Amino acid sequence: MAADNKTTKMNEQRKGSGQMAALRQVLTYIRRYWFMVGVSLVLAALTVVLTLYVPILTGDAVDLLIGKGEVDFPGVFSIMKKIGIAMAVTALAQWLMNTCNNHITYHVVKDIREDAFHRLGQLPLKYLDAQAYGDIVSRVVADVDTFADGLLMGFTQLFTGVLTIGGTLIFMMATNVPIALVVVCITPVSFLVARFIATRTFSMFKLQSETRGEQTSLIEEMVGSQKIVKTFSREKAVREQFAEINGRLEKCSLKAIFFSSITNPATRFVNSLVYAGVGIFGAFVAIRGGISVGRLSCFLSYANQYTKPFNEISGVVTELQNALACAGRIFALIDEEPQVPDKEGARVLTDAQGNVALEGVHFSYVPDRKLIENFNLEVRPGQRVAIVGPTGCGKTTVINLLMRFYDVDSGAIKVDGTDIRNITRGSLRTSYGMVLQETWLRAGTIRDNIRMGKPEASEEEVIQAAKEAHAHSFIKRLPNGYDTVITEDGGSLSQGQKQLLCIARVMLCLPPMLILDEATSSIDTRTEIKIQNAFARMMEGRTSFIVAHRLSTIREADIILVMKDGNIIEQGNHETLLAQKGFYATLYNSQFAG
Repeated sequence: MAADNKTTKMNEQRKGSGQMAALRQVLTYIRRYWFMVGVSLVLAALTVVLTLYVPILTGDAVDLLIGKGEVDFPGVFSIMKKIGIAMAVTALAQWLMNTCNNHITYHVVKDIREDAFHRLGQLPLKYLDAQAYGDIVSRVVADVDTFADGLLMGFTQLFTGVLTIGGTLIFMMATNVPIALVVVCITPVSFLVARFIATRTFSMFKLQSETRGEQTSLIEEMVGSQKIVKTFSREKAVREQFAEINGRLEKCSLKAIFFSSITNPATRFVNSLVYAGVGIFGAFVAIRGGISVGRLSCFLSYANQYTKPFNEISGVVTELQNALACAGRIFALIDEEPQVPDKEGARVLTDAQGNVALEGVHFSYVPDRKLIENFNLEVRPGQRVAIVGPTGCGKTTVINLLMRFYDVDSGAIKVDGTDIRNITRGSLRTSYGMVLQETWLRAGTIRDNIRMGKPEASEEEVIQAAKEAHAHSFIKRLPNGYDTVITEDGGSLSQGQKQLLCIARVMLCLPPMLILDEATSSIDTRTEIKIQNAFARMMEGRTSFIVAHRLSTIREADIILVMKDGNIIEQGNHETLLAQKGFYATLYNSQFAG
């Protein structure tokens, strides 16, 4: 039992520290707009003062109604003019205050979204590989929207609420101290109610936000993989999975909303206690002549205005709990450790010769699962290196290391004699042309997709690159040719057509080094022969790394590396490896047994 209490206490401390950390970061963003915050506070104060001044004028007007036939109409009309002016100025001040609050809120949200998106570009691939894409999207979109709603409510109601409470107390104390003390004595009840609700809603809203992110992730995954789902008749299983997540989201949302919905009736109950206490006690004081009827009506108005902000603030606290829970998820993304920056004075690789060396390279994605050990390779400029081996042997991992998507655990990879950790990532990756098995196209025109690596390319260069990639003929058959707009990831284009566009993209840039990772896996045999001829021209004089499962595509390679379990077990050209009758010969013969 004691252990359970200790665990609960530790969880509450962690939750509280998480809230405070998120709140501090929110205040850091708000601080940039300190002038607008100051103007908003001044306008809030003006609004509160004028709002509290109206009951005094109303009470004075009531005291001018002395009796039947004894009404000071000139005095009443004069007071009504003052009330009209005060209400007009109050309305203007509230409008300006709301304008300031909107400016602050949506500029803060804009800054947070920009920082989050900027951090996404800085995060190492190992973080993105370990996270569900839908959850990341949910943080940047849905969580920021929820945070904006809570922040806006906080600005519009929290400032005025706190100032109203303080202002009404001052006015009530100045009017009649004993009655004011009645109000003060009942006030702690509101604080207890607010604390009770606040301590229970943060964790519920946090769970709601996390579950919503899980649901968004599933939807994003299913929309992107709908063909696979239908192919394997997984619709029912996916619906069941969605129903399970949706059920959990329903339960945690109901709990969060239930506790937040307690706020209004609970604080209204406290309001009624305060109002009744002021009315009863004030009536006895008025009977004894301690206060006029007009002042008592003024006091009742103050009692109502004093308790109303507690109702609003309790609602604001609930919304802020939700906002801070979402903000915590956003800031967790923003605060994520970025990839190691380029070293100061790192070399900018220009006109790379293509001399690549891997010296004693060790690497693993997970520390306790070794993958590549003591990998050594020397590639001279212009050589074509083919990497073959069974699935999972580390072929694509070598490519990730060459491009420095991941850093080696030990050893070194050098380009033209320089460790790539001492070369800027941008210049290193610009020196490689890369065609992957998994194609990626952006939403835009065909021309924009081909020009991605060389935006300044002329129309003639784009067309020539498309012709060399054997993409020109199918592009001309599209409705608008090179101006045809495609959706993200190619839309209605076939997988082979998308791969041809990716090949044309590299053809246009022609960098000094090439990486072809199953570059023709989605292309028919006839077109593949043409593409291989184009690749042969493209690879002339360029260091090239070719990853292939179809061994017919790598016969002309200068060096063939045969990998197994992260190690090079055989090395040589096609004829040499066949003559050895080893693992490569077994792989090759298995593909051409007929």
